[in-house]
Amino acid sequence: MSMFISSLFLVLLALLSSCHAQKEATIQEIRLAFNKNRVNSRQLVEFYLGEIKKLNPVLKGVLEVNPDALYEADRADRERAAKVPRSMVGLHGIPVLLKDTIATKDKLNTTAGSFALLGSIVPRDAGIVSRLRQAGAVILGKASLSEWSSFRSLSAPSGFSPRAGQGKNPYVLSATPCGSSSGPAISVASNMVAVSIGTETDGSILCPASFNSVVGIKPTVGLTSRAGVIPISPSLDTVGPICRTVSDAAYVLDTIVGFDYNDGEATKKASRYIPLGGYTQFLKPDGLKGKRIGVIRNPFFAFSNGSNLPQVFENHLQTLRREGAILIDNLEIAGLDTILNVTASGEAVATIAEFKIAINAYLKSLVTSRVRSLVDIIAFNKKFGDLEMIDEFGQEIFLAAEATNGIGDLEKAAIANMATLTRDGYLKMMVENGLDAVVTPGSNISPALAIGGFPAISVPAAYDGEGVPVGICFSGLKWSEPTLIEISYGFEQATKVRKIPTFIP
Repeated sequence: MSMFISSLFLVLLALLSSCHAQKEATIQEIRLAFNKNRVNSRQLVEFYLGEIKKLNPVLKGVLEVNPDALYEADRADRERAAKVPRSMVGLHGIPVLLKDTIATKDKLNTTAGSFALLGSIVPRDAGIVSRLRQAGAVILGKASLSEWSSFRSLSAPSGFSPRAGQGKNPYVLSATPCGSSSGPAISVASNMVAVSIGTETDGSILCPASFNSVVGIKPTVGLTSRAGVIPISPSLDTVGPICRTVSDAAYVLDTIVGFDYNDGEATKKASRYIPLGGYTQFLKPDGLKGKRIGVIRNPFFAFSNGSNLPQVFENHLQTLRREGAILIDNLEIAGLDTILNVTASGEAVATIAEFKIAINAYLKSLVTSRVRSLVDIIAFNKKFGDLEMIDEFGQEIFLAAEATNGIGDLEKAAIANMATLTRDGYLKMMVENGLDAVVTPGSNISPALAIGGFPAISVPAAYDGEGVPVGICFSGLKWSEPTLIEISYGFEQATKVRKIPTFIP
């Protein structure tokens, strides 16, 4: 009987894989098709809805589809026919999937993957959603995630939420999709949507981008509004694109950056650093030429014995040199062992205290909700743990956060320690070596970027011996997105590593 079930599963996987024989369309290619009347927004949305229907029962990357998606597509088509100015550029008519922490004032839920927030009503669109709507993008739906952005329990698996179930890596189904923005990465990797948007506190964009062979941009904290996004830590949270190409991610970044009154302090400062003409101007094939890039081998280039990855990444370093980059090899970040230990660095202490304050404020702002505080969420999980099928994972992070009492001496010391580690570590290394960026495999450098509020871009780079993707991460100092886009695009165009999902069991 088990052999019969296994055979059926393999047939299903073969069918799923065949869905990806078509060419993967970029935003530029979709816009060209629009302009030449080869396809319209309605047809594009219908295509993605069809892919979701076929693939999502296995992959579980999409949590909820917008019932008004076709209506929004029809409106985009009418505007294009009428030659409304906004319809000629950017994301107009392009379907976008949002991580289920990003509020939409429509028929979609915003729940962080939890039944506790199912049916809650938000007061308004998130700041970045307002910008997407102004650009004429089609909100296709909400993507799945690690419940509560991986901030409920240390034992909960990446990509799992009660509402969606377990998200699957479309390359190797048994491999982690990583999180917490697992659904956006799964969905764009498997062509269930054109582009998506995730959020990151520490690794939540960069890690799923790496494991799902897609491009993820973690912007400088404050460059994109967090207003209307279910929070973890206002000091660390950021919102960014997850797409199949660097160019698509740059188009999305252009749309979602900028000042937002509801996230005023952070976005007002950041808006001064948005380049005139936007980010797509930095999509230069020769973007690597003359860039000074630091290589941190210890511990990031340590791969398992027998792996093909050491040679692959050595080849990538040679490619960077060949394309004109100047590599400063064997650099080290002072205090890195402490930085990578979120307890020792102070990141855990500061974050759980900020979470309690921020989540309580978010819950109180809702028009309608069955939970109005972290205490309510904890009580809900205790009462309905069996229903959610995650009672075995516990909620120890929630309990630790509830036990905090604001930003006291302990938290202030933790915040000061993170600032010192950043100043004497990543920042000092960048400045003393005159670096434009740092290159590392995967996403393990994310704690250093999180505590500093620094940006990074993950680009598809390799597949290990089992077929699991591994990204390459280019990171830099605050507001260095233009340079990181030049470097990432130059690398992407020189290597073109990404391939379509394999759906290996």
